[in-house]
Amino acid sequence: MTVRGVLHVHSAPPALSPHIEWAIAGILGVPVTLPWADQPASPGMLRTELNWEGRPGAAGAITSALAGWNQLRFEVTEEASPGCDAVRYSCTPSLGTFSAVTAANGDVLVPEGRLRAALTLAGRMADISAERLIDKPAELVVDKPTQDRDEPGGTRAGGAPRPARRHPALGGSLEAELRLLLGQPWDDELEPFRHAGEGAPVRWLHQVG
Repeated sequence: MTVRGVLHVHSAPPALSPHIEWAIAGILGVPVTLPWADQPASPGMLRTELNWEGRPGAAGAITSALAGWNQLRFEVTEEASPGCDAVRYSCTPSLGTFSAVTAANGDVLVPEGRLRAALTLAGRMADISAERLIDKPAELVVDKPTQDRDEPGGTRAGGAPRPARRHPALGGSLEAELRLLLGQPWDDELEPFRHAGEGAPVRWLHQVG
């Protein structure tokens, strides 16, 4: 039994292009030569697209192989097959890998268990925030001009910690958890690269065996 899928490499360093082809060839079992083109959204990077045909699970294997370089932006889809749902994988250097079950029209389908887990986690975060407000009421602090300079060690002058930037792939609130379940941070980062890659040449490749 074979399934079809699509690989979109949205941005890749030119030096990695032959390694990507070798990795895909090792998974599909056939020689691979991809039609690389410049990526306008990231000058100096390349993009390509491949329609592939292989065994169920090939999309996951391709994702595992390419994600190891931590320098690529790519997506891999695989159509549904008997006993297996359609899937989509997205990967970026800053966010890592996202995977989701998809409907026939490409919509992300979120399993009930993951929704319940998101509700539970968001509820716990809300309880923690409420406890902190009760234990320590908000205070108005006015820093002196000399305390506005950052000092080594992640603190401001006077010992006040600097606010840390939260990683976009971390949730917390219910809205943030739902965004993660839908892969929104990955869509936000990849969307400019998707549009820039429209009209790129496409290669069809069939797995042997």
